[in-house]
Amino acid sequence: METLSLRALNRATLERQLLLRRAKMSALDAVEHLAGLQAQAPFPPYYALWARLEGFRQAELAGLLESRQVVRIALMRGTVHLVTAADALAWRPVVQVLYDRDIKTNNQHARELAGLDHEAITAAARELLARSPLSSTALGAELARSWPDVPAASLTHLARGRLPLVQVPPRAIWGKAGQTTYACLEEWVGAPLSPPSPASLIARYLRAFGPASVADVQAWAGITRLGEVAAEMELRRYRGPDGRELLDLPELTIPDEDVPAPPRLMGPFDQTILSYADRTRVISDDYRKRVISPNGLAKGTLLTGGFVRGTWEIKTAKKAAAVELAPFEKLPKKDLAALEKAAGELLTWAAPDAETREVRVLPAA
Repeated sequence: METLSLRALNRATLERQLLLRRAKMSALDAVEHLAGLQAQAPFPPYYALWARLEGFRQAELAGLLESRQVVRIALMRGTVHLVTAADALAWRPVVQVLYDRDIKTNNQHARELAGLDHEAITAAARELLARSPLSSTALGAELARSWPDVPAASLTHLARGRLPLVQVPPRAIWGKAGQTTYACLEEWVGAPLSPPSPASLIARYLRAFGPASVADVQAWAGITRLGEVAAEMELRRYRGPDGRELLDLPELTIPDEDVPAPPRLMGPFDQTILSYADRTRVISDDYRKRVISPNGLAKGTLLTGGFVRGTWEIKTAKKAAAVELAPFEKLPKKDLAALEKAAGELLTWAAPDAETREVRVLPAA
């Protein structure tokens, strides 16, 4: 079994994640290739595509949301992802076990929902949403008309767990504001859910994130017992730098570990640092604690030499916009210059109406 060095694993990850070079690819194809994008907040997917695609413009992704070719939906790990409509239909049945378990164990809602007719509430919620998309508050209020003794928030929680609900525009449309408003996935995209296929989910993960361990796949998906599925698949196996077994699709190759990894600005909540049990292939454990807060907020990051070595943040005031680069260590001058150039390009892209733009580099700390 071939052993991969940390650098080789890093380069393979960056290649799969379109971070070794910007890709000439449509936004729709990129969302599919990347196995979706983290979307806990409305706009990180735009930054993720800006970092990966040549000439990406916000209107392209906004158009995909408005045309329902991509959707925002709670999927892997119980978090909101932006995925193609086809992937949403295929993957929600695979991870449904997450939501079924949460209904029974949620600290806030499980007791309120115990003993109720979940099927009846689910059917009522589906009927309401078929008439018109509803906010969480509105959906709960409507359901409470039939179940007045149950807190409206608990009824909404049950509906979100039992039904594959998408967050509909104008939520997450660049330049617009909109509260979270739900519709049922099948009605929204006009197609039924697919039969669950854990093997297909594993294959898609490896294509976007591999080579990876079973623990990595499970950390991304949020479900267990995938080792049993992987054992029945025809996969290539490597030994990782720490001796763990890593899985990969047999038709995929590993780039040379000496391939250069150009500096990059990765957006907030970038999936490259959130989709593994062992994230040291792209970020050290010490730096991870500085990037990801205890409540799960993930900052935009500086990538140099293939690894995270700092953070960035856009700050605006009136008609001024600035990017602050905050390296965690002293960076080579050429890398810092490349990051400053990229930050200037990011500002032009993200804040085109700003009258003044500035890139500020904070002292390494």
